[in-house]
Amino acid sequence: MADQQGYGLLKGKKGLIFGALDERSIAWRIALACQREGAEFSLSNAPVALRFGELDDLAEETGAKVIPCDVSNEEDVEELMQKVKEEHGKIDFMLHAIGMSPNVRKNKGYEELNYQWMQKTLDISAVSLHKVIRYADEADILNDGASILALSYIGAQRIFSKYSDMNDAKALLESIARNYGSRLADRGIRVNTISQAPTKTSAGSGIKGFDGMYTFAEKIAPLGNPSADECADYCVTLFSDLTRKVTMQNLYHDGGFVTAGIDEEMINDLAEMYADEDE
Repeated sequence: MADQQGYGLLKGKKGLIFGALDERSIAWRIALACQREGAEFSLSNAPVALRFGELDDLAEETGAKVIPCDVSNEEDVEELMQKVKEEHGKIDFMLHAIGMSPNVRKNKGYEELNYQWMQKTLDISAVSLHKVIRYADEADILNDGASILALSYIGAQRIFSKYSDMNDAKALLESIARNYGSRLADRGIRVNTISQAPTKTSAGSGIKGFDGMYTFAEKIAPLGNPSADECADYCVTLFSDLTRKVTMQNLYHDGGFVTAGIDEEMINDLAEMYADEDE
């Protein structure tokens, strides 16, 4: 990360950050990076997350206002945008770091999904991006040239079995970003998703088999897995004016995992393992 003084990349900019839960969460680290770079912002999360999380601590540290919002409720989202308008007037960036699957939480295999839970997964983890952009636009709080980011995962393109219906949710999330990006481009508003590597957060660690996913990605990625703070630095560049022509993209922030084939060390380990079995 840059030193505590930062580079002033977001000086004078205002924003809205969804999804910070505790100091391990990526959205939390992004909020700190945005403050470091000179931004002001409001924080939002679901009421239940506010009860179990530590968002008030982040609000105190950054001087941000916390505005509860259940993104599955359209009235809540509409009301949130009016409160943001009262607080900031217009905003220059918005982070969507919202994801939840009841099927994953309750260890429902993909072949036996509870479809009501799946609808909830898609609504909270993907359709909510459409809602927050729509109601931000209708409330006229997005400045021309604003930047909207949503956190995604390579499960949108490749199958990670333990990720279950979140694979589908991330694919939908990325499609919504492209669709809305095309519709807001005439105002210079950018909409992108960042496909972050497995990251040791409270939410990520709740996925069955996460440690295996993390280790696998760490071995394959030439640069290794990026941390939450490194993701935050990347987000800052995409909120800044330095990336004004980047939109409708799914941007991989994964140490090169998406392009790598296999690690030599892993090949050797597998060769030794099978050699031992043959003896």
